[in-house]
Amino acid sequence: MNLPAFDDVTTIGCVGVGTIGGGWVAHFLARGYRVKAWDPSPDAEEKLRTLIDMAWPALTELGLAEGADPHAVTVHSDLAEALDGVGFVQESAPEDLTLKRELFARIEAALAPGVVVGSSTSGYSMTEMATELNDPGRFVVGHPFNPPYLIPLVEVVGGEGSDADAVTWASGWYEHIGKSVITMEREVPGFIANRLQEAMWREALHMIENGEATVEQIDLSITEGPGLRWPLQGPMLTFHLAGGPGGMAHMLDHFGPSLKSPWTRLGAPELTGELRDRVVAGIDEEAQGRSVADLIAQRDRSIIAIRRIIDQIRADEGNGGAGDEGEGPGGPPHA
Repeated sequence: MNLPAFDDVTTIGCVGVGTIGGGWVAHFLARGYRVKAWDPSPDAEEKLRTLIDMAWPALTELGLAEGADPHAVTVHSDLAEALDGVGFVQESAPEDLTLKRELFARIEAALAPGVVVGSSTSGYSMTEMATELNDPGRFVVGHPFNPPYLIPLVEVVGGEGSDADAVTWASGWYEHIGKSVITMEREVPGFIANRLQEAMWREALHMIENGEATVEQIDLSITEGPGLRWPLQGPMLTFHLAGGPGGMAHMLDHFGPSLKSPWTRLGAPELTGELRDRVVAGIDEEAQGRSVADLIAQRDRSIIAIRRIIDQIRADEGNGGAGDEGEGPGGPPHA
């Protein structure tokens, strides 16, 4: 497969520019690329430009690439026009399998050879999305996390028809544009991080439904508890440390039997009207009058602060603890 050099890619095609797709547009613009966007919604351009305006202060604070321009995006109503001349495509259409299949076929018909397509899908496999393609080799999953312009992680995985070179290229490409990449060895429904999030989400809904915890208590249990350990050491390393000097081996040997304790209920509870209203009411109470825009701004400021601290810690470790010689909080981000 004849794939472009990363430095030769100057224009990105973004297909679907809702919350996730729009976040991708903001990220690409901040990295100095020109973006051609397509979305059939009549108000897509207005919403996209509002999202970019909201994201740009955070991106500016993190550090913009040379030539980064929030206005270097055009929104097109014709898909072929939007894909003309692009060097990479990020697809972020709604999670509708029939829609994805039909859209992929349209992308394939309009796109020049050798251009890789990454899908932002959060649940579908590339194998099941690619059924209408003549040659699915260059189509891969590039699953981001919200907001894509701030959260570094992208999970990359190909389908049964994806070319191994395209998967390798996509992983390298996402790293090239500042992302932290997990290249999965095989397709798993929901990928990795979403499956872990989903388990916690289902248990949270069970506790709310049973009156065992409030919405605010659930959030505090993470932000004031294990969430503080996770930015640098994930759940597996956390449990390794819980084993003391014996580490994970002791943890598994000592606490392994408790895995059979009926603590968690991974089956999803029925989303009744009552449960839905209790969750919404709990969020309204926790938000304390802050709008979604207010909460997004607070979230973005917090993520920037956390990322800078993580960068400083990693820089210190890389310099043997000599913090003054490492990249400071004001330096460019790793991702």
